[in-house]
Amino acid sequence: MHVAGRIEDYALIGDMQTAALVCRDGTVDWLCLPRFDSPAVFAGLLGTEEHGFWRIGPVNGAEPRPADRRRYRGDSLVLESEWDTPRGTVRVIDFMPPRDGAPQVIRIVEGVSGRVPMRSELRMRFAYGWVVPWVHKIDGRTVAVAGPDSVWLDTEAETYGKDLTTFSDFTVSPGERIAFTISWQPSHHQQPAVADPEGSLEATEEFWREWVEHCTYHGPYRDAVVRSLITLKALTYAPTGGIVAAPTTSLPECIGGVRNWDYRFTWLRDAAITLSSLLRTGYREEARAWREWLLRAVAGDPDNLQIMYGIAGERELGENELNWLPGYENSRPVRVGNGAAGQLQLDVYGEVTEALHLAHMTGLARNDYASLLQLKLIQWVEKHWDEPDEGIWEVRGPRRHFVHSKVMTWVAVDRTVKLIESGDVDGPLERWKDLRETIHRDVCEKGYDKERNTFTQSYGSQELDASLLLIPQMGFLPPDDKRVIGTIEAIQRELGTEDGFVLRYPTAGEGVGVDGLEGDEGAFLACSFWLADDLAMIGRVDEARKLFEKLLSLRNDLGLLAEEWDPRLKRQVGNFPQAFSHVPLIDTALRLTASGAYGG
Repeated sequence: MHVAGRIEDYALIGDMQTAALVCRDGTVDWLCLPRFDSPAVFAGLLGTEEHGFWRIGPVNGAEPRPADRRRYRGDSLVLESEWDTPRGTVRVIDFMPPRDGAPQVIRIVEGVSGRVPMRSELRMRFAYGWVVPWVHKIDGRTVAVAGPDSVWLDTEAETYGKDLTTFSDFTVSPGERIAFTISWQPSHHQQPAVADPEGSLEATEEFWREWVEHCTYHGPYRDAVVRSLITLKALTYAPTGGIVAAPTTSLPECIGGVRNWDYRFTWLRDAAITLSSLLRTGYREEARAWREWLLRAVAGDPDNLQIMYGIAGERELGENELNWLPGYENSRPVRVGNGAAGQLQLDVYGEVTEALHLAHMTGLARNDYASLLQLKLIQWVEKHWDEPDEGIWEVRGPRRHFVHSKVMTWVAVDRTVKLIESGDVDGPLERWKDLRETIHRDVCEKGYDKERNTFTQSYGSQELDASLLLIPQMGFLPPDDKRVIGTIEAIQRELGTEDGFVLRYPTAGEGVGVDGLEGDEGAFLACSFWLADDLAMIGRVDEARKLFEKLLSLRNDLGLLAEEWDPRLKRQVGNFPQAFSHVPLIDTALRLTASGAYGG
């Protein structure tokens, strides 16, 4: 009986429209079809085997066994898992070809040595494990149908049904390859074309090989950077250019707790910083596609800018709970949709403007509407920057005057002033220069604690917040300013863990904290990378490098990171893999490389 693995036990495969998570024992425990945000066909990750899975591995009694080795094939998203058994060695190759038609998961079983008995167990459960489909055969192909969905299984191996599961028992010899493919199709359409597994494998490897060749980073951390870039590309929804924060929902920030959220949407913040990392490493086409997505999503109504949208620009992301799923390691509730979509988060204006500014500075072809949108966003900021908001961390408590939010409104105005000064657009330059100064003065007067020599989470508060680490990175104050250095040292002292990582902000444990939630959470990986950045900026480069390399050691064996690290349990927590962790990994690697702060 398979149970969901630790979060770091999973590998990611994907086709730039959806993604699957494959456990070390060869079980696909998570797959949404046909899009990232579609209902899951395999939801075992958030429940049990009853909620859907697909396992391929050696026959090994009742218990599936983890692979002895696994790796991505070169710089690609093609996964290889190998088992050594008493009868020989076998390899399973898992991938999703970048699609022209139906989404497909292809699994090729290859004999390496000896003769190894193998089994495929496929249990499809639609609607996040709620619906048992009608499984039958058409023209020798197995098809599962429920409502609007159908999933087709193609394989040359013999299959049979038992206990509402499709099985295949077979043996592989050296050099022998047996393929299994599932393809999704709307149930009212004709059956999809039969897959060409070997041709698809060759095309998928070629796709990734050509894509990685565009990477302009060739420093000492290239392997980590490239793997992070591939992960970010996999989180891009190719038809629209939207970027999901993660391909999962409700992987807990605290095992057994309630901090479980759906991340299968496009946060403007996450997408903007992802875009920045892609631009810095040579990927301008993704930047252009994201800019087009942004213009469509915001459309002609920047006054009603949302902090997040669906991957095609949808605005309605209503939050619901799936009561039939027990949750990952009993972490309830399991949520789909995200109620934070209606929040006010002023920092988003800064992140979007910074991304548009960077695209402009790196020579992305001018788009007049993008410049017009930027001006409209600043007109809105001009009227609303001094209001309280929910902040970068989407607190579900009362609104506050968060310092990071104010700093990012300053960024929005500053980058727009620079755009006007460049002569590319016209705008009220002097008025907005005055606004920039007004915001700056307001933050320094109301968000800074002189006695402790640190900026604080919000105006008048005593708490710290790791988002304050972005103050020097955004150019709000220079790194050598005593207030910046004091803030960095205060965060290290008060939000640092024993491992040297960083919490986002103080949580309440048993009570309800500033974020309106009970319980604690792990060290936030993005914040820990920000600390490494800041340490390098203030000249503590050896300390920065050591922290960065310690963070790299938290990645799983395939180079993937979730949102947080639980220092008590020594494991990854939160949705996985997480764009908001891989982006600052790339940024910190670039900064350390530029400073020469690396070992060897």
